[in-house]
Amino acid sequence: MRASGCAKCVVVVLWAAMMVSNVAAQISKQNSKDIEQRVDTLLAKLTLEEKLQVLGGDRSFYIHALPSIGMPAIKMSDGPYGVRTFGAATAYAAGVSLAAAWDPQMAQAAGRSLARDAKARGVGILLAPGVNIYRSPLNGRNFEYFGEDPYLTSRIAVGFIQGLQSEGVVATVKHFAANNSEYDRHNLNAIVDERTLREIYLPAFEASVREAKVGAVMDSYNLLNGERLTQSDRMNNQLLKGEWKFDGIVMSDWGATASTLPSAKGGLDLEMPGGHYMNPDSLRAELAKGTLSMETIDDKVRRILRIAVRFGFLDKQQWDPGLSEFDSGGDEVSYQAALASITLLKNDGNVLPLSPAKLKTVAVIGPDADPPAIGGGGSSLVTPQQYTSLMQALKQKLGNKVNILYSRGVIRPTDMFSQMHFDGMTKNIYETETCTGKPIRSAPATRIADYRTSVYSLANLPVAEDRRCEEWTGTYEAPVTGSYTVLAAAVLRDVYDVKVGEKTVLHQSKSEDQSPNSAEISLHAGDRVEIRVRYLPDAEADRLGVAIAPTSHLIAPEVDTIARNADAVIVAAGFGPESEGESHDRTFTLPYGQAELIRRIVRANPHTIVTVASGGGYETASWLDQVPALLQDWYFGQEGGRALADILLGHSPEGKLPMTFERRLEDNPTTKNYYPDPSLKPTPSVRYSEGLFVGYRYYTSRQKSTLFPFGYGLSYTSFRLDHLKVSGSADAKNPMVSVEFDVTNTGDREGTEIPQVYVGENSPPVSRPLRELKGFSKVRLKPGETKHVSLSLSDRAFAYFDINAHTWKTDQGKYTIEVGTSSEQIELRAPITLN
Repeated sequence: MRASGCAKCVVVVLWAAMMVSNVAAQISKQNSKDIEQRVDTLLAKLTLEEKLQVLGGDRSFYIHALPSIGMPAIKMSDGPYGVRTFGAATAYAAGVSLAAAWDPQMAQAAGRSLARDAKARGVGILLAPGVNIYRSPLNGRNFEYFGEDPYLTSRIAVGFIQGLQSEGVVATVKHFAANNSEYDRHNLNAIVDERTLREIYLPAFEASVREAKVGAVMDSYNLLNGERLTQSDRMNNQLLKGEWKFDGIVMSDWGATASTLPSAKGGLDLEMPGGHYMNPDSLRAELAKGTLSMETIDDKVRRILRIAVRFGFLDKQQWDPGLSEFDSGGDEVSYQAALASITLLKNDGNVLPLSPAKLKTVAVIGPDADPPAIGGGGSSLVTPQQYTSLMQALKQKLGNKVNILYSRGVIRPTDMFSQMHFDGMTKNIYETETCTGKPIRSAPATRIADYRTSVYSLANLPVAEDRRCEEWTGTYEAPVTGSYTVLAAAVLRDVYDVKVGEKTVLHQSKSEDQSPNSAEISLHAGDRVEIRVRYLPDAEADRLGVAIAPTSHLIAPEVDTIARNADAVIVAAGFGPESEGESHDRTFTLPYGQAELIRRIVRANPHTIVTVASGGGYETASWLDQVPALLQDWYFGQEGGRALADILLGHSPEGKLPMTFERRLEDNPTTKNYYPDPSLKPTPSVRYSEGLFVGYRYYTSRQKSTLFPFGYGLSYTSFRLDHLKVSGSADAKNPMVSVEFDVTNTGDREGTEIPQVYVGENSPPVSRPLRELKGFSKVRLKPGETKHVSLSLSDRAFAYFDINAHTWKTDQGKYTIEVGTSSEQIELRAPITLN
């Protein structure tokens, strides 16, 4: 919005309700008294059987219909970045992309468009957004979330929820709470102190409830401080429903419920996907024993009815016949979100943007060039109705004037497995899980190649009735001296070990899902090494692949030729649905062969631009110094290829990192305590011993170097920040501080800057980070243009959570207001004293 009387002012009001559409306002302004009276009337008409039945899900993705009061079955859908019900759908930019755009209005637009898609399919509740904090780059589901900072996450979440619910579709904020890894997610116990929870991991949930009035909250799989979330009275009843006054539905994640009475008394309202524990028989038995009250049951049913009334499910169809199955407007929203999020991290010598007039031949190489990596794996992955890859977009934009060469660059894992040949290999099958004793079957083999990349096509294979262990032994002779890649892949709960000689180079433990594993070893030409593979399949059919090859042989043979013959090379590298996704964590290194691919290409052609698809940081040490340009394209949805081509050819990048990129995984503050500590009980348990010092809070406070800092992103133009002014009420009990400054485009191109406001207490009585993000503004400027930015900081911007008083506290004393273009690029500072 613009300040009155100031044509070049941008005013952003922070920590307050933002950008509420007319429809959202109508929903929120419904007379709460009228809603409650109608809920009372409906509740009184229900039988005990109906009340108990509606507390367990129906047909995996429905809330039970209640015909006696005219309530239809309420349909849900996976999200968060496409309505994932059946068949193809519009695939939007992932959550990490929305965070990288640093634009709540963009998040709101995505929410509105998703709501229209949902109504076109009769969906009333979308299982989105995910707001869990980026704690480590290893979390396989980081790409669904909004980065490492609770303030940024809150702003994006509020915008998304308001957009979705403004169109009459219920948002479900998830996963509540401290669900920050996918490793053993059903059993992992997160040990987090109260202050860290309140300041880092809960603010986005609080903002979603208090500001955005979210309709549903999903409890996570993991335990928190020894307590399962689906039966946590402290989290669900005392905090969520009590302190935050949440009046919507608390639902379980699918299969996260583990009890009847503890869950019913612990605040769970709806068990999904069905009533395995929260069913009429089990609940009725607890009522009869007097261990469960009718008042508790009625409160749960009220919450479901309240949402049904608030969102009009009793008064209108969830399916909107006026909307087409595929809303054409979604293409443009997907494109705009991708365009706003792609982040330029390096641009030595201004190699970007490319000038079409100077190009005769462009090479596009890499596994994500065509088809693109539109999203990560798991329940958020959408099959797009159509997509535009980078290859397609460049051809459309450059036409016949530029010759475009293409190679996937890296051999597919299935091709590696099928082309593999081991010498003297024998496969033995044992009845024991240790592969000991006499084998029940033995046969010669030459390869291990039953792996298929589609987990979903294998998920329904029958579980093995009799446990068995399979062992392959053979030899491999090295054809050349140098680095070798050992690659193995299985799916779901399969377990395997791969030994080369006497050393175990790969190990896959039993888990919900998994991605391909690789390891680098060194061999000399003529070396003959023994290969021993132990495999415990979870299904009747084998689903394993194993291969070893010189790392240089993983690269397609045409790569060197087309790279040398091009004026510029674009390498589309990164992760994808098989290597980064739900229910398994990922590696810090790029998938196998990709680092070697980049090194090979830049040796052949120094004019190499690398683009990477990922949900966060990754290893760059072996190639980044030789590459002049690096673009982070995240998971950019079905129109991301078009957006990436536009940026390569001249549209100035707008994205900023929503997390810190470290140089080495060891630099991350969670490295030593990311995986379970066997000394902690119950096991598996992880203690969040870094506390508040997550991401940039750690690096800036401890003066640790980073590769690229939080909030960082380059442009094709340049900017200047100046004329900082801090004013307003300096009362520590109720501070209202205005932060004003100017932003000027000092370059010769139109561009976007995102100045960030950080607050730090100078001499805090308790441990606090050096600086914390408390405001930002996205400013688009023409060459030479200046805009005035005004941001408002309220009490929460200065407060910390007092664990003794169990409330937020703002100290009297001196603070520093900092304005910069990243957490490490501070350009303006001003002191303020709160009295």
